[in-house]
Amino acid sequence: MNLSEETRRALTRHYKETPRPAGVFVIRNKLSGRVYVAGSLDVEGAMNRARFELNMPAHRNKALQQDWNAHGAGNFIFEVIDRIKEREDPDFDRKAELDRLLPLWQEELQCFGPNGYNTP
Repeated sequence: MNLSEETRRALTRHYKETPRPAGVFVIRNKLSGRVYVAGSLDVEGAMNRARFELNMPAHRNKALQQDWNAHGAGNFIFEVIDRIKEREDPDFDRKAELDRLLPLWQEELQCFGPNGYNTP
């Protein structure tokens, strides 16, 4: 499939201008049930980065990294649990919406303390 230079530039520009899906994701240990909850303005990219860091092993959350090393990648589930709904409103603030949404999910999933990997 050969695309013209103009078409290729238009597709590249469209890709760069399209906002990445923002939201909240969870990494769940299938053995212990412990969870790590995080959010990002590029939720798919953040999950990929977390998976990469865990495989390196270089994840900043040491308890999560220890369990990953001990139990293996096959015992963890990565999933997006909520996405920010885009709005046409020019005053819509994706970051502020994410900042409101993340603590709600952290509380719901009890990711702090013995049930989770997050630290306050």
